[in-house]
Amino acid sequence: MKRLFIVYNPRSSRFCDVKKEVLSHLPRLKGYIIGKYEVEPIGVDKNAAKFAKLLKDGDFVISAGGDATGVISANAILNSSKDVTLAVLPYGNFNDLARTLGTKTLEDIIGEKSRFAHLYPLDIIVDGKHWRYATCYVTIGMTAEAVPLFDEPKIRKNLQKGHKSSWRSYIYLVKWYFKNRRKKVFIPEFKLNGKLQPTKTSDYAAVNGRSMCRVMKGGYDYQVPQKFRSTTDRLTNFWRLFKLMAKSILVRTPGIETKGDILEFTKPSTVSLQAEGEYQTFENIKTIEVKKTNKYIKVIQK
Repeated sequence: MKRLFIVYNPRSSRFCDVKKEVLSHLPRLKGYIIGKYEVEPIGVDKNAAKFAKLLKDGDFVISAGGDATGVISANAILNSSKDVTLAVLPYGNFNDLARTLGTKTLEDIIGEKSRFAHLYPLDIIVDGKHWRYATCYVTIGMTAEAVPLFDEPKIRKNLQKGHKSSWRSYIYLVKWYFKNRRKKVFIPEFKLNGKLQPTKTSDYAAVNGRSMCRVMKGGYDYQVPQKFRSTTDRLTNFWRLFKLMAKSILVRTPGIETKGDILEFTKPSTVSLQAEGEYQTFENIKTIEVKKTNKYIKVIQK
């Protein structure tokens, strides 16, 4: 019998829905030995490392949660180097990975109608060392520094109310933006692929999937190796941010096709990175490289 792992976070804003719509249906699934992995409060990378040790060739993993749960599942599979299939169900605020794959229900991922695809993630390397894989996008700078906002207990509690938590998330982000956009330089002076960037550049973004922060459109770069789109901008300027958001929502997130990017800081710097809403701040770093990994994840796509 095939082994099926369900991955979920019991502290997430929509865990009640996961219990009702996913966990309660597991006993009805035939032909599987079912295991569970509860995300622990130990961070993305430690969870991924711990889960990777449980995986074997032929396993089937269902991520039932938000993008953080998807990032843990994807990184665990890649770190395990096992032949494992990933499916994603949307139970978070933005659900970019589930939107990229088009899967919404158990019926979408189990049964005759499900189909397989390959997902080639981004590989983020800091000072020559692998940090994390990102399935849909990674940002550096102001947009990454805003992410810790959602770890504040009061905000997390408010996001647990109802199914429209993504719009509440945007309200919190707007308030954070106007409070913080003028306070600091978010990316210290750097070169991108050897070209010195304007001093007021606040953000770098690499987009791999079909969705970014739910409302921003991407493309199908996740399906192919050695290609994605990236951009830099001064988003501390409101009108530049407004223009970028309008184009991203109505057409596609701006960017130039690239095989890989290297950010080189003119002096050791403190920089924040985030991949699908999961962040980390690095101190005294000199380079950040973003490229496509040659490894792929076998995924279920609708």
